[in-house]
Amino acid sequence: MPTRQSFDKALAELQQDILRMASLVEQNIYNAVQSLVNQNAELAAQVIMGDEDIDRLYWEIENKCVRLIATQQPIARDLRVAITGIKILLSLERMADHAVDIARTTMCLCDRPVIGAMEYIPRMARVVQQMVKDGLDAYVHGDVEKARIMCGMDDQVDYLFAHIFRDLLQAMREDPGVITQAAYLLYVSRYIERIADHATNIGEAVIYLETGEWRELN
Repeated sequence: MPTRQSFDKALAELQQDILRMASLVEQNIYNAVQSLVNQNAELAAQVIMGDEDIDRLYWEIENKCVRLIATQQPIARDLRVAITGIKILLSLERMADHAVDIARTTMCLCDRPVIGAMEYIPRMARVVQQMVKDGLDAYVHGDVEKARIMCGMDDQVDYLFAHIFRDLLQAMREDPGVITQAAYLLYVSRYIERIADHATNIGEAVIYLETGEWRELN
């Protein structure tokens, strides 16, 4: 097989590997939020255990990227493909870590009453999950405009985060008995907000891949 054809095949396989990992991460984020909303400790445990598979896949794909760069010494766009792959991998791995953080919080809240601010967290999570999906779609199709639009959705997440923060502070002032639940939910809202930031990083990586320019959109 000619060298160029072999290299193109390796790059295509790299993208498929990244999307395989992304699918696991997306599912873990969804399950983590559902475990919290439904106070489902069993589902939370599945999220925590599933992170081992994601970590294993992360190291496997990252090693492929490094070997590809070391053995093929790519330049120009080929090098950007490899670098972008590593950056997207890192963002996905950190998203998965935050999903685990949410699942662990679920474990701490399962025996406590639900407080009002909880209703906004699934709404915030839905926006973030759409950002992750759109960012990966932009990566697959090389869609710079979709990547930019997706990054703009981070404003919605920041707005909801601020709203949740204010509501939880108010709840703690009015009823010291909910301080523990409110504190945990503050952590959760922060974890979700950080997932949105990593989704934005994916959008920035897509723009770099397609244009060769870094744009700070977060």
